[in-house]
Order: sequence, then structure tokens, then C-alpha cells
Amino acid sequence: MMLREAIGRRAALALGAGMAAMPALGQPRFPGRAIRIFVPFPPGGTTDTQMRALAEGAARRLGQPVVIENKPGAGGTLGATTLAQGTRPDGYTLSVMPNSVFRVPVMMARPPYDPMTDFTWVIRLVGYTFGIVVRADAPWQTLAELLADARANPGKISYGTPGVATLDVTMEQIARMAGGIRWLHVPFRGGADNMQALLGGQIDVAAESSVWAELVRDGRLRLLASWGEQRPPRFRMAPTLREAGIDIVNASPYGLAGPRGMAPEVVRTLHDAFRDSLQDPAHLAVLERFDMPLMYADGAAYARYAREFYEEDSAMVRSMGLRF
Repeated sequence: MMLREAIGRRAALALGAGMAAMPALGQPRFPGRAIRIFVPFPPGGTTDTQMRALAEGAARRLGQPVVIENKPGAGGTLGATTLAQGTRPDGYTLSVMPNSVFRVPVMMARPPYDPMTDFTWVIRLVGYTFGIVVRADAPWQTLAELLADARANPGKISYGTPGVATLDVTMEQIARMAGGIRWLHVPFRGGADNMQALLGGQIDVAAESSVWAELVRDGRLRLLASWGEQRPPRFRMAPTLREAGIDIVNASPYGLAGPRGMAPEVVRTLHDAFRDSLQDPAHLAVLERFDMPLMYADGAAYARYAREFYEEDSAMVRSMGLRF
């Protein structure tokens, strides 16, 4: 009798453990349909290309399509705004979160979201290689020459960025460190438009992620300085900002978030699929093409990064008096 009771207790425990690993009765296994990801920049840029490559691998692992939806404009914040304004926290809608997501609310009188309370941080993915580029026929051979000309001719030189509250913040930091330069900021809706304007002569300079890479290699553009800790392997001919005398490092890591209140098990499923897809050969090829560094962090570490960056960046934005 005692032996039968012991076996029965073990069977009950095993059954309970097995049921705990399964979805609750009547609860469909996640994901049960396509997942949508907002990319807050136009098609064809570095972020869009990288995310489409990553989405393919994640879709295979999740067993459902991962659909990219471009939402350019508003400094890269339209995806975050959509998440915060009534999107269900069911895991089926996520957004890429560029660093402007933290910056823009500080620059607005009535921000549409609070970056510290309105999101669930899923995974940090990669960073950018940024640089300052000019046309190959431009008169400036070095960053020092560009800054000297801008200093001598206030308001004359124009520079493009992929949007308001993106790389213009760093460009204005450079201007302050270089002795109070005044130059004209021209924001675009993404990197492709920025490059087209530079090549077409509508602007003099572009601050941009490495969408410029092949144009530099083809000799159509000249890289004056990159913004990372070290020179990109393919572009060792140009100094970093620090090497050029400007003490700034900017790789601007980004990742994925959803609306606040997502279930931990849903976050874990999404995190694992995207983490494992980071090492897919097709994705790594895109990172190599655009000189983009892997900057992985899990959801908890990404949330800590978000809090720390928000505190530092918002203080800088307020000190510079920037408005959106």
C-alpha cells in the first residue's frame, strides 16, 4: 500500500511538472500568428536592411512570419509612439528603439510617451558605425579643415542627418567643442534621402550611419571621421572623432521593445528567437556590409541601459537647450 501511494505521489508530481511547461488549458501557444515590427526609418537604410535580415532568422525559429513595417519621420519615434498609444501588450507588435526614442520626449512640451514607463524592453541587438562624409570633390580633406571653414563662415555650411533629434545632437556637440561653430542642420526622413541630397549637392556634409560605406569605397564620398572607439576595419584611412581632437564616442545601440505589460514568457520567447538569429550567416553578412557592431543585451540589461542613457542624454539635451 505504501509503495503504491509513493508511486502515485511521484506520478502526480511528474504530471504537474509537465503541465507547468505547457500552455494553460485553452491558452494558445505563442506565437500563433505573424509578428509585426516597426522600423522607424524608410526602406533601404542600414536599420531597415539589418532588421529584415534578422527577421528572416527569427521567423524560422518562431514558426511565424515576422513582418517589417516602416514608420519614418518624427526623429525615429513613430514606432515607439504607436506602441505607447493603445497597442496590446500581447507580443505581436514590437518596435526598433533608436536612441532618439529617449531624446525626443525631453525636447517636447507634451511628449506622447514616457520612455521609462511605457515599454517592455525585449532585447538590445546591434549598434551603428557613424561618420561625417562629404563629396569626393569637396574642398575639405580633413575634419579639421571642415571645422576651420565652418568657424570662419558661420551659418554657411549645411549638414544632413536622418532626422531631427538623431545625429544633429552629436553634430551640435562637435560644434560646441570646436569653438562655437554655427552650421545649418537639414533633417531628412532617413539615410537614403540624406545620401541622395549629399550626392546631389543640396547639402555640404552628411552625418550618417554607414549607409555611406560603398559610396566611400567607390570614391564618390570622402569619410572625414568615424564616431566609434576604434576605426572601422574597412575605413582605417579616416580618424575617429577622438583622434581628430573631439572627445566623443557614439555607437548608438538599438534593440526591440513592446508595449508595457508584456508577459514574461512571451518576452522570453521573443528574446531567444532574436538572440539566436543574431549569429545567422545572412545577418552577419549585413553587419559586415555596414560595419555594424553586435551589442547584444537581454531584456533586463537593456532596461538598465535605457534608464542610464535616458538620464545622461536628457541632461545633455536640456543643457544644450534643444527643442523638437
